[in-house]
Amino acid sequence: MTSNPSVLMRLVASAYSIANKAGTIVRKVMAGGDLGVIEKSGANDLQTKADRMAQMSICASLARKFPKLTIIGEEDLPSEDVGEDLLEDGQCEEILKKACPQQYTAIKEEELVVWVDPLDGTKEYTEGLLDHVTVLIGIAYEGKAIAGVINQPYYNYEAGPDAVLGRTIWGVLGLGAFGFQLKEVPAGKHIITTTRSHSSKLVNDCISAMNPDNVVRVGGAGNKIIQLVEGKASAYVFASPGCKKWDTCAPEAILHAVGGKLTDIHGNFFHYNKEVKHMNSGGVLAALKNHDYYASRVPEAVKQALVP
Repeated sequence: MTSNPSVLMRLVASAYSIANKAGTIVRKVMAGGDLGVIEKSGANDLQTKADRMAQMSICASLARKFPKLTIIGEEDLPSEDVGEDLLEDGQCEEILKKACPQQYTAIKEEELVVWVDPLDGTKEYTEGLLDHVTVLIGIAYEGKAIAGVINQPYYNYEAGPDAVLGRTIWGVLGLGAFGFQLKEVPAGKHIITTTRSHSSKLVNDCISAMNPDNVVRVGGAGNKIIQLVEGKASAYVFASPGCKKWDTCAPEAILHAVGGKLTDIHGNFFHYNKEVKHMNSGGVLAALKNHDYYASRVPEAVKQALVP
C-alpha cells in the first residue's frame, strides 16, 4: 500500500468492493425468484428489486465512507435507512498499492461526482440474458470521467458449476484498466455493437452507413464497452437519445484509460459535472481504435436528428 493513498485511489478501491457487493445482491434477487419488476416510463424502461437494493447498497456505502461526495444514481428512491446487511465497508488492497496519477493526487472528496447505474441492462436481466448485466460506478472530476468500476455479476455463468461467478474490472485515466485481457478486433474488420431493445430507423440507418461486417445487438452500455476492450466489437454505435450519464461514465473512463474514445454521435465529449442534464441526447459513438473512421461515416441526417 502506498503510505497515504489519495482520495481518488481510496474511492476506487472502495467502489471495487462496493460493486462486488452489488453484484452479489443482483444474483441473490434473481435466485430468490421475485424480481419485483415495475415499469418506469414504459415496457422497455424497467426497474427491479435488484436495481433498488443494489443502488441503496452502493449509494449508502459510498456516502458513509465519503460523506462529501456528490452521488447521482439512476433510480429515484425515497431516502430511507439502509440496513447493515446492505452496507459494504471493504476496499481492494491491490488498488491501494497502485500509485495515483500525478494530476489526481490532490483531488478533494467534494470535487468528485460519482454516477451510479446499479443494474445496467435491466430488461435483459428480467429476460434471463444474464451476461448482458453490469453494475456501473463512474467517477468524474471537473466534468470529466476519470475512473470507473464495472462489475459483471454473471461473468462465467455458462462455464459450468465449478467456474467462479462474476468479475470486477476497473480503470483510472493515466494508470490503465485492469481485470480483463485487452484485445483488438482483427485488423480491417468492422463489427458494430448496438442496442438490443431500443432500436429505431435512425439507429439502423447510422449502422448501415458504417458498412459493418457484422452487427452484434446486446443490452447494457457497460456490456458494450467490455466488448470493445475484449476484441468482440470494433465500435459501439447508438444513434438515439436513450443513454444517460450513469450508463456512460464508468465505461467511458475504462475505455479512455486504454486509449479508446467515447463521444456523442457528433464527436463531442460528455460532461459529468453534477449540474448536467442526465440524458445523452446526442447518442453514443465509441471505439477502441479508429473512432475518427466511424465518426466520419455518421450520416448528416442522423446528426441533424440528434441535437446534443
